[in-house]
Amino acid sequence: MAEYESNEHILPVGTLKIAALEGCREFGQAVDRQLVASRREAVCGNAYLASLPGYLEDSYLLDCSCPRFGTGEGKGQINSSVRGADLYILVDVCNYSLTYTVCGHVNHMSPDNHYQDLKRIISAATGKAKRINVVMPFLYEGRQHKRSKRESLDCSLALQELTDMGVSNIITFDAHDPRVQNAIPLKGFDTFMPTYQFLKALLDNVEDFRLDNDHLMIISPDEGAMGRAVYFSSILGIDMGMFYKRRDYSTVINGKNPIVAHEFLGDSVEGKDVIVIDDMISSGESMLDVARQIRERGAKRVFVCTTFGLFTDGFDKFDEYYEKGYITKVVTTNLNYRNPELLTKPYYAEADMTRFLAIIIEALNHDTTLSKMETPTEKINELLESVRAGNK
Repeated sequence: MAEYESNEHILPVGTLKIAALEGCREFGQAVDRQLVASRREAVCGNAYLASLPGYLEDSYLLDCSCPRFGTGEGKGQINSSVRGADLYILVDVCNYSLTYTVCGHVNHMSPDNHYQDLKRIISAATGKAKRINVVMPFLYEGRQHKRSKRESLDCSLALQELTDMGVSNIITFDAHDPRVQNAIPLKGFDTFMPTYQFLKALLDNVEDFRLDNDHLMIISPDEGAMGRAVYFSSILGIDMGMFYKRRDYSTVINGKNPIVAHEFLGDSVEGKDVIVIDDMISSGESMLDVARQIRERGAKRVFVCTTFGLFTDGFDKFDEYYEKGYITKVVTTNLNYRNPELLTKPYYAEADMTRFLAIIIEALNHDTTLSKMETPTEKINELLESVRAGNK
């Protein structure tokens, strides 16, 4: 993992161990393979590293599970030693594909269920592990980060609960509002953006993709995504625009005020490729409306880049908009569970995050800086130079 700062001169905090909960077992295995490969590369010519107990292993994954009783109650158990370990617990709170039985009835796992299982594994490790770190790509209750009227502050409560249980660091991706970390000011909280991985996925999957101001533009679908769009457009040196949502504040549907219309602010998109960037696709309704309006304004192609592809209302509308030419590609990361049907769609492209997360875990295990990973400007500039030199 030479693309970031070397860790070889700094001793690890403790023996590296990874507890991948069932909801992200496959993703955890992929991260584990990256870590094994990078450490094998690191010990070449470094006899000291090779001599450290537990540094070089065939796998860093723990045998852990959260079995349930017939009533639906559960428990967390770790079947491997974690004493003195620097433990990383991976959890995907959005994996609805898992089920459990309650008095003979089958229930699908909700984010609340996954969060409870996370606490069970933390409880099983507390007092034994040297340090506990939680890797939660989709931040639990991250959209409930602020109070309007009389509402619960679920995300802040969850963060405080985890740190009270002994968690030292929380690693997440594209937090809906990173300011929620103010709830735990004395603990580690890092949120990472997949900007580089989005760009790489587009270059790998889109023909005739031109990275200049005459052919490309960045669009923010709402005010909340402005920071992402500004960074993307600034580093690429291209224009950006934004939509803002006009809502009906006299009505509440499914816990939120319905969107009346999307209004556009920005230069002309006519004849240009457009990247629409946001943190997630939930139902996808507002994202698809934005894509349609952009195409109707004369854009050449529309590429949707979101960190989390949840697709809570299925793919029918996306299929329809792809056939009508409103969207060309939808790029999401593999940080959360994706319905296998999504992977077969002609418009879908994946931004692989396993190597990036392995690099983050390696850096944390060695207590080295994460600044280059939190703002991957250098990596993106290297990629742009490679593209301009014709090597990509």
